[in-house]
Amino acid sequence: MDKIKIYLDMCCFNRPYDDQTKQRIQFEAIAKLMIQSLIVNMEIDFVWSYVLEFENSKNPFAEKRNTILAFKPYAIETVHPNPLIESIANTLQSKGLKAYDSLHIACAAFSNCDYFLTVDKKVLNKSISEIKITDPVIFLNQWLKERSSI
Repeated sequence: MDKIKIYLDMCCFNRPYDDQTKQRIQFEAIAKLMIQSLIVNMEIDFVWSYVLEFENSKNPFAEKRNTILAFKPYAIETVHPNPLIESIANTLQSKGLKAYDSLHIACAAFSNCDYFLTVDKKVLNKSISEIKITDPVIFLNQWLKERSSI
């Protein structure tokens, strides 16, 4: 089985810092941390981008910003700005996505990721054909199911 290549948006990176009183948020945070463990153990490939870098730099909390940035070295590649990404992002924005969401998805599609992971319900509810979009809980369940059938 080929290794899966994923892109986590900034919402995923920030999920462990969100209010953990809701069960859904707890599950998403735990799944995201488990996915990061799979990346560190080189069982899943991960892509970083200039959009993640920029959005993370805007985080007013230095500890969170630095913790997220410390995960960058685990990426197998970093996507840099280019006209094709801008073109894909423009197409996505015409489907009603916000600028950052469009750029994140465009980076994932450009780098041929298998999945784009987010916890943003507005993104999850959009019909996007450029890449498979799912949340960390569903992704982790699918990945574990595929692994157990080998």
